[in-house]
Amino acid sequence: MSATRKPGRNFCSFPARPIFRTASCGRCISPWRITGPRTSQLTLPLYERLKRSSRPKRARSSSSRRAAPAPGKPPSPTRWLRATRCSSPASASSAICGASLPSRHGLDVIVQDEEWGTGANPERIEEALRADKNHAIKGVLVVHNETATGVTSNIAAVRRALDAARHPALLYVDGVSSIASIDFRFDEWGVDLAITGSQKGLMLPAGLGIVCASKKALAAMKDGNLRHCYFDLADQIKANATGYFPYTPALPMLHGLREALNIIDEEGLENVFARHHHLASGARAAVEAWGLKLCAKEPKWHSDTVTAIMVPAGFNGADVIDVAYRRYNLALGAGLSQVAGKLFRIGHLGDLNELMLLGAIAGAGDGDARYGHRGRARKWRRGGAG
Repeated sequence: MSATRKPGRNFCSFPARPIFRTASCGRCISPWRITGPRTSQLTLPLYERLKRSSRPKRARSSSSRRAAPAPGKPPSPTRWLRATRCSSPASASSAICGASLPSRHGLDVIVQDEEWGTGANPERIEEALRADKNHAIKGVLVVHNETATGVTSNIAAVRRALDAARHPALLYVDGVSSIASIDFRFDEWGVDLAITGSQKGLMLPAGLGIVCASKKALAAMKDGNLRHCYFDLADQIKANATGYFPYTPALPMLHGLREALNIIDEEGLENVFARHHHLASGARAAVEAWGLKLCAKEPKWHSDTVTAIMVPAGFNGADVIDVAYRRYNLALGAGLSQVAGKLFRIGHLGDLNELMLLGAIAGAGDGDARYGHRGRARKWRRGGAG
């Protein structure tokens, strides 16, 4: 870890740029205004620095555009394969976004249900792709790191499944809670489109959506018939080339993004990954000491950015969260959908150090002990309150 960079001690701050009014014409003048001459000096370096967070090594040239249908032959129906961890696509918000949203656009979505606490199953994905002889499936959608269950899927194994099936489908990855916190290799893993946000590993408020697309994905876009106006990648790419946007950008967030990337660069990306793994291992050790279990079924699924902790039958995770919040102003994550009330979650990503995480562990431990005494007149974990 860098000798000058101390996670948890450096606050992400960025100075406001002066905007002043001239007496002559009453215009607001700022070198940082949306179309100002210095805007591209801010944005163009950001584009290149963001790429480093997804570990690009080379442009993938092995994939090509999907062949057009023969004259007079109707195109095959567009289908999408989504690996998910819920038994009903309408049972969780992330599944709604992953399945219902494409359906609203007329896409046929195949949802592969997996047990909660497990990740995407490459064998099932390969089986489905091998069965798709006409290549009707155009994309495979996978969440890299599932925050509801504290599970990380093996994206490299999913890519190997696509390659083994010799299927041309695009690989789409939700990397919102993994990119810049957990090792993610866009080119090496053959990802065609990845998305992340500013509010997780990039340590900023919510507000920026960041998309990385491969050459194969951009080529497929030209053949696609699902056109949009607001977020048309062609419009974005055309404007981004000179450092601008087709619409009004969140300029203060871009200044913050620059500082966040400075923080990551100062620590070093490999050190960032190692720190997240170190902190996650500590959180998992605390769970073991409490005598509780993780939602993640096996170590191979363990997430390094969030730990989901199961509470024993007869107890409600929401009560643990309530005690921790009211007593310590500590915000723990709740269980969602099928695990609602069955677990609580500790997030440990971004600008975080050991002392900060220990505070969360102590507050969560005290919350579960106090609820155990009050609700059942007994503790449901071994040892003290932590």
